[in-house]
Amino acid sequence: MGLRFTKMHGLGNDFVVLDARTDAPPLDAARIRAMADRHTGIGFDQLLVIEPARDSSCTAAYSIRNADGSSAGQCGNGARCIGAWLHRDGMLALGAEAKLESPSGQVAMCLADASTVTVNMGEPAFEPAAIPFDAPAIADTYLLDTGGERVEVATVSMGNPHAVLEVGDVYAAEVDRLGPLVTCHARFPEGANAGFAQVLDAHTVRLRVHERGAGWTRACGSGACAAVAALRRRGRVADRVRVELPGGALEIAWAGPGQALWMTGPAVFVFDGEWLGA
Repeated sequence: MGLRFTKMHGLGNDFVVLDARTDAPPLDAARIRAMADRHTGIGFDQLLVIEPARDSSCTAAYSIRNADGSSAGQCGNGARCIGAWLHRDGMLALGAEAKLESPSGQVAMCLADASTVTVNMGEPAFEPAAIPFDAPAIADTYLLDTGGERVEVATVSMGNPHAVLEVGDVYAAEVDRLGPLVTCHARFPEGANAGFAQVLDAHTVRLRVHERGAGWTRACGSGACAAVAALRRRGRVADRVRVELPGGALEIAWAGPGQALWMTGPAVFVFDGEWLGA
């Protein structure tokens, strides 16, 4: 028998969703890479695996694999897709808050409708050890050597590591060059998602993200959260921000330190299928 799956996306950041609540399929790195191949497989940025909840207060749990087979700690667009999938499965009611177990801890969410999901992404963490990032003390920004050039980055964890660079134009050639260098920089021992943020005004940010394990993506939900958190910490944006990504826009709300950050955006079903590959 093949492996049943659902193809979904959040602003073009695309996923394959597997239901492993009763039967966990073997998912070694080679099989994940084969499924992720956009020419000979299904194609996706991340694989989302729904698992039985270990905490009785949670509806379900989920794990995340990148297209290269590596594990991820969080995925904002993926969390919204998991919520929409569980709603279609009859597990989440519209308008009711539910909790899920993510690889980085509990995540609360609420569906305004079948395709619009608001997720509590938790409080951003800026301590270097929490990211992790090699630095002796916490700071608003750090200087990072990238092949003979020094760039200024802010670092933040949204359950996964992010580097945020403010730029004048997210589509500049320099951004294309820096993305892979920052993602794999030695000062991020687990790698980082490199977000390049262009502040249009206090309520609008343009963003591109080079994700570890996936490369340039059309959207990165946790990256949008990280960018707003880093920029707001430096007084560059307000408490509610529209983040414009290549695949569309997300609404991010963060009141500041001591408060959880909230993300709202779409979750779209593409098709259901059966993987027949090895």
